[in-house]
Amino acid sequence: MSGTTAIRAAALVTMTALAAACQSTEEPTAEPTAAPSATAVPSATAAPAATAAPSPVTAANTAAVCAAVDKLIIAKSKEIAADSAAATRRQLTPEQINDQVKADLADLADDVRGQAARAEDPEIKALVGDAARRIEAGANSSAPVTWLGSSFVEIPQRLTRECRA
Repeated sequence: MSGTTAIRAAALVTMTALAAACQSTEEPTAEPTAAPSATAVPSATAAPAATAAPSPVTAANTAAVCAAVDKLIIAKSKEIAADSAAATRRQLTPEQINDQVKADLADLADDVRGQAARAEDPEIKALVGDAARRIEAGANSSAPVTWLGSSFVEIPQRLTRECRA
C-alpha cells in the first residue's frame, strides 16, 4: 500500500512540476511569442538571429527540438500518472510499480536521446543529451518512484530555462 501511495505522490509531484516548468515566467515579452508558434519561429527569430551568432536554421531547429522534448516529457509523465492509477486498481506490488516506472523512464531517455541527435546547435545537443542521461539514471535507479519526486522534476525546469535561451 505504501508503494501505491508513493507512486501517486510521485505522479502528482511530477505533473505539478511539469505544469509549472512548462509555463514561461522568466521572459514574458519576447520568448513566449517565439516558442509556442512553431510556424512563426523562423520569421520571429530571423532578425535576432541575424544580429546574434546562430543562423536562422539553427534557431528553428533549436525551437523544434526543445518543443519536441517538452512534448515527450509531458506525454510520458501523463503515461506514468495513468499507469500509477492503473497500478492501484490492479494492486501491483511496489516492485512491479518500480519495474513499470523504470521501463517508462528508459523509453523516455531513448526518445530524448533521439532529439539530442537531431539538434544542430552544440549547446542544445549537450543540454538535451544531459537530460537523457539524467532520465536514464532514474531508469537505472533502485527507487525510480522516489527519483521521480526528487530529481526528475528538475529536468523540465532546466530545459525550460536553458533550451529557450
